Amino acid sequence: MTSMKPLLATFGTLATLASGVLAQDIAVIAGSIEDGFFDLIRMGVEDATLMVEANGGTVTYLQTPNYDNFGPDLVTLIDQAVAQGAEGIAIPVWVPEAQVPALQAAAAAGVVIMQYNAGQSVKDDLGAINYIGSDEYVAGVAAGKYMAGKGATHILCHIQVPGAVNHETRCQGVIDGAAEAGASVTTLRVPASLDGDVAGTAEVIQAALMGDPSIDAVINLAAWASDASASAVSRIGGKQMIGTFDLSPSVLERIANGSQTMAIDQQPYLQGFLATSLLFAHLKFGTELATDPVLTGPAIVDATNVERALEGVRLGAR
Repeated sequence: MTSMKPLLATFGTLATLASGVLAQDIAVIAGSIEDGFFDLIRMGVEDATLMVEANGGTVTYLQTPNYDNFGPDLVTLIDQAVAQGAEGIAIPVWVPEAQVPALQAAAAAGVVIMQYNAGQSVKDDLGAINYIGSDEYVAGVAAGKYMAGKGATHILCHIQVPGAVNHETRCQGVIDGAAEAGASVTTLRVPASLDGDVAGTAEVIQAALMGDPSIDAVINLAAWASDASASAVSRIGGKQMIGTFDLSPSVLERIANGSQTMAIDQQPYLQGFLATSLLFAHLKFGTELATDPVLTGPAIVDATNVERALEGVRLGAR
């Protein structure tokens, strides 16, 4: 697990002594250290930490080791943050049955909860002060409609962490959006142990495409997974369209050269930045936002705007 707290604790202590006011300590909990998506979240958290640090606070950034024991691992991190004295926790809710009771207990102990990235539907159950991220269902609907509008008639929606509420919600949106445009969707759930495994996932997707030649498009729920789809389509000499959630250099290069159709951007940098800075500002200054939720997506990246998106990716923020 990675923590920014040791680097910031000294400064936070000095600021407390100088101001005579207690520092605000917050924890930001994220997904697997093996998941490159959270490098973008972390960049936003680190940039927001500069503001937190300047005002005498500290940030602890906590990640699960992988997704094999996801729910219990997240509960462990919640309990760790509370035990370390966090006054606020910014966290996605991917596994409500595990996380909601733990976060309710934290809230009952006086910890302020900020939600980001996932679990918007359970926000009121937690008493969270806001949700920052994409509306996963709306994003899925947009993806399904877009691919069907480009000619897809049978879409494969690949879920790499079955049961994760944001993934299941995305694919349900794809199903409904595609249906509105006259296309059908098959959902492909694979073991969470394959998360991040491009070669293994490519084999599973290749088998699905070969097993059903009517599939003419694939939508992945992570940028790395569309690398697997691109490999699978290439191996069989197929012409299936590829779409994905989230961006990466390889995704945008394929969009630019015409071998991938689109990507849905939820702007994870903004999620990390805003969740951290707004939670701290609420604790430090009592600030409130009238806008709830604060939506950072969805935005569709395709051939019409890919060059602009590439600029952000090169800087590590998209």
